[in-house]
Amino acid sequence: MGQSQKRYQALHHQFLASARCVAMGHEIDPQNKIGCMIAGNVTYPHTCNPADVLAAQRTQREHNFYCGDVQVRGAYPAWAPALWEREGVRIEVSPEDAATLKADTVDFYSFSYYMSSTATADPALAEAGNIFGSAGNEYLKKSDWGWAIDPEGLRYYLEEVYDRYQVPLMIVENGLGAVDVPDEGGRIHDTYRIEYLRSHIEQMEQAIADGVDLMGYTMWGCIDLVSASTGEMKKRYGFIYVDKDNDGEGTLERSRKDSFYWYKKVIASNGADLS
Repeated sequence: MGQSQKRYQALHHQFLASARCVAMGHEIDPQNKIGCMIAGNVTYPHTCNPADVLAAQRTQREHNFYCGDVQVRGAYPAWAPALWEREGVRIEVSPEDAATLKADTVDFYSFSYYMSSTATADPALAEAGNIFGSAGNEYLKKSDWGWAIDPEGLRYYLEEVYDRYQVPLMIVENGLGAVDVPDEGGRIHDTYRIEYLRSHIEQMEQAIADGVDLMGYTMWGCIDLVSASTGEMKKRYGFIYVDKDNDGEGTLERSRKDSFYWYKKVIASNGADLS
């Protein structure tokens, strides 16, 4: 059995497990609200070349909507068999499986969002440094690790997904991985992180004004830890600095960054005070 076959077959079993967990959760308490978790990524066409537009559409479908359609709509999308054929896989969906997926869909759609990317039909333009792969975007600044910083992309994603599914949405991961350097007094003045979060929260407000039902937001993450994407300690996301380096050296002493105090104010005002 090839790797693609194993991956898509495992996903099918995960979908069935998700549906059964939703059923169990609702049996325990009909008021329970149960969601899914998608690694969200906005993909723009690299150019207005129709081939690039189609490449972006395919990426959006396969990265964002393949899992979402099954867990929210309760069935594989119409283009799934074409995807399976391209990947050389065969997924058996029994009538019992189809009934399970349809009967117990999630109540809300939750996702992570860190960046956007672009897609192109020209493989020579593929760019390193982006975990989703990208042809680059000259209109956007990048993080220390080359991830495109795109708050408007979050608004775009929120509105596209809500248009598609019409269920409440929740952002469960969003943040900036950066090199934080303490000053002489040991303080971290991470204005860049504050600006990243402020600009993304402002775009959430715009999406809500456009009618999106956004039920919640949690940033990643409250305290510095080893980055899952690169295995580095120096790629820091937290509001709280931890004295530990990539080699495991350090005291583990913790200290609050400027963003800690800023976000405390954001929480206290329910997002009204972003200054």
